[in-house]
Amino acid sequence: MLLGHELRSRREQRGISREDAGSRIRASASKISRMELGRVGFKLRDIEDLLKLYGADRRTIKEMLEVAKESNKPGWWKEYGDSLHKWLTHYIGFEEAADQIRIYESQFIPGLLQTEEYAREIIFGGVEADTVAEQRLEARLKRQKRVETDDNMRMWVILDEAAVRRPIGATTTGLGVMRRQIEHLIRLSTEKDNITIQIIPFAVGAHAAEAGSFTLLRYSDYELADMVYLERLHDGELNDKRSVVEAYTKAMTRLSVSAATPDQTLEMLKGILEDFSVSGDGPVTPV
Repeated sequence: MLLGHELRSRREQRGISREDAGSRIRASASKISRMELGRVGFKLRDIEDLLKLYGADRRTIKEMLEVAKESNKPGWWKEYGDSLHKWLTHYIGFEEAADQIRIYESQFIPGLLQTEEYAREIIFGGVEADTVAEQRLEARLKRQKRVETDDNMRMWVILDEAAVRRPIGATTTGLGVMRRQIEHLIRLSTEKDNITIQIIPFAVGAHAAEAGSFTLLRYSDYELADMVYLERLHDGELNDKRSVVEAYTKAMTRLSVSAATPDQTLEMLKGILEDFSVSGDGPVTPV
């Protein structure tokens, strides 16, 4: 998408139509449109011919060809093949490129913030592990690496109180799983300056996101539209339509006002940790 955006910008600056650009590389105007939207792979010869048509210098052409080579390489998530749904692998690529991720979650801790044992309970669903489930777990843990290592990526997460109080796991282990998950959220809240967590207390009642969970992705360094991601039971959808994204952005803003502040949220998490510690297994990590 980033390479496609650069090609479109240079074409428009030169006043060249998609039809004329397509003729240069023996393709249709619709092929140029798909290239500019990042929906097809790139042939290096086509990129070079287009950039020459658009008046790019040698250095720019060399740099853009390197970008094209990288764009044609499969992301790490491709190695999981059919273990991950196609709509999820499509989303992961956009998530990896975003420098701002805003999430509202009503039911569960978001995947990027889950502990391994919490994620295991969610993905396995109480059934015996198999290869597909193990690979899905491994992929989720890989997605989380940015949370720990990329301080330039900012996250703003708003959770309904139900998401942090609902025990996940078998009756005998659920409280322990949740206690360690809450400890993890507390650690992220206190140690990671680029992560903001807020909780919407039950007392707020109905609020701006009663329709369900969503994720907003932003690409600050590039002229790409924000995107909203909606995940359902059997599929997921990425949408960059301005009116749709604006509606969810406004909802996120209203939710942040309704939610407890980050400092209040931290105190809530500590209180919830105590509740889970009453019957949880193993020692409690000091907070």
